[in-house]
Parts: sequence; structure tokens; C-alpha cells
Amino acid sequence: PDAPVKAGDTQEAIIAAYRQDVDRIVAEGGFITVDVISVNSANPNKAALREKFLSEHIHTEDEVRFFVSGCGLFYLHVADRVYSILCEKGDLLSVPAHTPHWFDLGAEPDLAAIRFFNHPDGWIAQYTGNAIAEQFPKIAG
Repeated sequence: PDAPVKAGDTQEAIIAAYRQDVDRIVAEGGFITVDVISVNSANPNKAALREKFLSEHIHTEDEVRFFVSGCGLFYLHVADRVYSILCEKGDLLSVPAHTPHWFDLGAEPDLAAIRFFNHPDGWIAQYTGNAIAEQFPKIAG
């Protein structure tokens, strides 16, 4: 990614900057909904946004993210193991459907990621009720 976008930029600006990439990924993956999560430390809702993603959950579709600024930390709970994946600018991640996971955008977030969905309603989480996420470190700061 080489477009001059930053965390906190609007969804419209970020999608416009990456229009060719978005169109290609949509065509290749058959996605029907695209949105952006763009959060910086000045966002007044940063704590609530962080909390929303920190509990283990699944989705009935693949969770596909293209990071265009900053970073965030995904945790995948696969069988009896947990894998942490630091996602940074330029990373494209696809978490397979029904894979228990959680995401930490940090207490002082600085990230922008384009999100791709096969469902028209976009991000729909089914929380597992498992408290395993509380056993793992979070992004400091």
C-alpha cells in the first residue's frame, strides 16, 4: 500500500485511495460489502471499539482485512493453541469462517484497515463465551 492514508481518515477517503485494490479483491473473493475501520488515539470511542473486538468470537464467513495504516493484533484459537498475528500496513489477512479469534487495536489505536464481507450486513460476531482472551497480553499503550 502506497496511498497517503492514515488512521482516522474517513472510509470514503481510504476506499477511494485504494479503489483498484478494493475492486480486485472484491472480484476475486466475491465480496458484497466493503467498509473501513479507521481509528486513532483521538477517537472518543476508542475504548468501546477496543472492547468490542477483545472477546473471543467467530463469524459465519471469512474475516478478510487489508491493513493500510498502523497495526493491530489478531489472536486465532485453533484446536488447543492460540496464535498471535501482528498485522501491519500492507498485510492482507483472512481468518477462516468459524475460527474462534479476537482482535486488539490497542489502548491508543493507530490503524486503518479495509474490511471485506460476503454478508450484506458486514461485521457480525457470535461471541463464544470463552474467557481465554483474558489470559493473553494486549497491545501496550
